[in-house]
Amino acid sequence: MSEGAIRRIGFVGIGNMGWPMAANLLKAGFAVTVADAAPGRARDFAREVGGQAAAGAAEAAAGADAVITILPTSQHVAAVVEEMLESLPAGAVVIEMSSGVPGVTRQLAERLAAKGCAMADCPVSGGVPRARTGELAIMAAGETAVLDRIGPVLQAVGTSVHRCGGIGNAQAMKALNNLVSAGGFLIGIEALLIGQKFGLDPALMVDVLNSSTGMNNSTQKKFKQFVLSRRFDSGFGLDLMVKDLSIALEVGRESGTPTPFAALCREMWASAGTLLGPGQDHTAVAQLVEQLGGQALGGGNGSSQS
Repeated sequence: MSEGAIRRIGFVGIGNMGWPMAANLLKAGFAVTVADAAPGRARDFAREVGGQAAAGAAEAAAGADAVITILPTSQHVAAVVEEMLESLPAGAVVIEMSSGVPGVTRQLAERLAAKGCAMADCPVSGGVPRARTGELAIMAAGETAVLDRIGPVLQAVGTSVHRCGGIGNAQAMKALNNLVSAGGFLIGIEALLIGQKFGLDPALMVDVLNSSTGMNNSTQKKFKQFVLSRRFDSGFGLDLMVKDLSIALEVGRESGTPTPFAALCREMWASAGTLLGPGQDHTAVAQLVEQLGGQALGGGNGSSQS
């Protein structure tokens, strides 16, 4: 397998996260060819940002040193890998940056290895704001030589890279990270509702939490910005959070670890998806907690927010 420097990158998945990430790769000097399932989106990116637009994954992979995939599910990734197998040059690396299923990723890695290509799973954390600034946290897994080779690519989109071991381990870590984040969000919203009913101002509570031991990512970057503002538009879907929580539970089952709290957390988020309907931002899960508490943060009845 070729161990040369990566210069030409195919990028499949120009969504909320993928668009700014591909833009940062261009800024770093990589030659980027983008593809997306949404008609015209790759062409729009090439016109507005730069790089080349491909008609599909196979065209984006042709001649690439590496192909980045960042897609909704592992099923989408598997379909893309199948599509580009014939056009992917020997020695190329597929950098799977989706929040995927570790077992599926391991199977895809074996399929790619049979074609003389490598794979690394490198999911990211930080959301759209940090994707724009190139300050994502990246979890990376795969063979050491492969991770060394793709290091400059990862550094173009993130500021921290955490090597997690063999293929699939990074995606397991990402799912567990989101489990912790999801749990913190739910208990934080419940605390704000308790405080509001007691007579405390929710915005003041967020300020206190952020200078105290109750601080977490949700108190810092979500409660005022997307919940108290009633915007619910962080850019990460509720359905994707439920998917990640399901992956975390599967990792727990495979490792034989009891998961009573994780199971409850996942069911709460899944219930919010059922209550609110499709297409919701993940911060809208606060409305489920409001429904249970009988009021909305900031006043009013929680049922009016659904």
